[in-house]
Amino acid sequence: MRVITGKYKGRTLIAPKSAARPTLDRMKETLFNIIATRIDGADVLDLFAGSGQIAIECLSRGANSAIMCDIGRDAVAAINANYAKIGLRPNIMQCDFTVCLKQLPHQMDIVFADPPYKSGYYAQILQLTDEYNVLKDGGIVICEYSAEDVLPDKVGNLYMYDNRKIGTVRFGFYQRSK
Repeated sequence: MRVITGKYKGRTLIAPKSAARPTLDRMKETLFNIIATRIDGADVLDLFAGSGQIAIECLSRGANSAIMCDIGRDAVAAINANYAKIGLRPNIMQCDFTVCLKQLPHQMDIVFADPPYKSGYYAQILQLTDEYNVLKDGGIVICEYSAEDVLPDKVGNLYMYDNRKIGTVRFGFYQRSK
C-alpha cells in the first residue's frame, strides 16, 4: 500500500493488524481519477478508515482536511503510524460510525464509506448522512462495496448518480437530490 500521487507520493503505508481490507492501489487510482476535480480544498470524512490511506491520499492531493472514523484499536494504531510517516497529526474519531456522523464538527465535501462487506451498513450510512446534514452543497458520498452486492438507488434525499465496477469491487457515488 502506498500513496499514489501528490506531496506524499510514494510513501508506503501499513494496514491494521486486524482483518482490514485495504483499497488496492489499482482501485484507488481509478477512484481518484474519477473524483480528481473534487479533492483540492475539500473536507473529507473517511468512515471505517482502517489504515487512513484514503484520507492521506486526499490530503496528498490538496484536500483541506480529513477526519477518519474507525472503532478498532488496530486501525487507530495504523492510522497514527501512517500519519507519522507523512509528518501530520491525524484527526481520528474512534467511535461507531453512527456517533461519528452525528458529532462531526463541520459539513463534508466528500464522505468515503468502506464498511465491512456484507455488513448491511450502507443504507444506514446514507440515511444518517442525509438526516444529520453531513454534506456541504454539492458534496458526495462514495460507497466501496462488493460487486456482488446491490446498493439502493435512493436513500432519503441522496441518490446514486454514478456506479463503477473495478474488478470485484464497485464504487457507488451519491449526492443530494436537487
